[in-house]
Amino acid sequence: MSYKESTYTSKAVDAQGYASYTQEENEVWRELYQRQYAIIQGRACDEYLAGLERLQLPQDRVPQCPEVSKVLQEATGWVLEPVPALISFDRFFALLADRRFPAATFIRRKEELDYLKEPDIFHEIFGHCPMLTNPAAAEFTHTYGKLGLKATPEERVLLARLFWFTVEFGLIQTPAGLRAYGGGILSSMSETVYCVESKTPERRPFDALTALKTPYRIDVIQPIYYVLDHFKQLYQLVEMDLMGLINQVKQADPVPGHPC
Repeated sequence: MSYKESTYTSKAVDAQGYASYTQEENEVWRELYQRQYAIIQGRACDEYLAGLERLQLPQDRVPQCPEVSKVLQEATGWVLEPVPALISFDRFFALLADRRFPAATFIRRKEELDYLKEPDIFHEIFGHCPMLTNPAAAEFTHTYGKLGLKATPEERVLLARLFWFTVEFGLIQTPAGLRAYGGGILSSMSETVYCVESKTPERRPFDALTALKTPYRIDVIQPIYYVLDHFKQLYQLVEMDLMGLINQVKQADPVPGHPC
């Protein structure tokens, strides 16, 4: 997603899409990967873990976009697109509509290891790319991009809620218990544990219309999560008249939650 300001600058890439990372940046990736890989066990859904295994991400250095793209292309037709730290909403939706997932090629500083407001390459690759190997998640993200490309600014605000409560902060109920699949969760040490184990947040059965009515904030640990019963619900979202639902929401009161 795009943000109003950033203190980071993305790495330039060469003609083949490769960036040059310093030893310190590679060490940040290694520390993030090692601790997050341990935390997601028993908390991430099987589909995410299968995707992570398929990607075979390096543990000791920042992955390169072409390496990840090769696996995604074979799995679901997606590729990674290196982008600046900030991109417009128009470009964001255009990329998703073309099955190109934007990846800012910077990685957070050591002093911001635990939390970063804007999505860095760890968030994009470790958080999101495993689920992009899943056909249901990949197709929903593609549909979201196509809808957003044609939407008005007001409609995009509502569409962002749907993205937030699924692709970023989605949970799923499995035979083994509650598990996470959202990239915003699975790239966050604290939120991965909190969303599955804490008694504090409200966990609601997923309903597209209700999710579209629910405001959210990006700067707090989430008080509300929506829980899928199965990933077929993402396919069902693709088949829904989502813009029709958005028109309903325009005329309705928001569901209580954190204000945007």
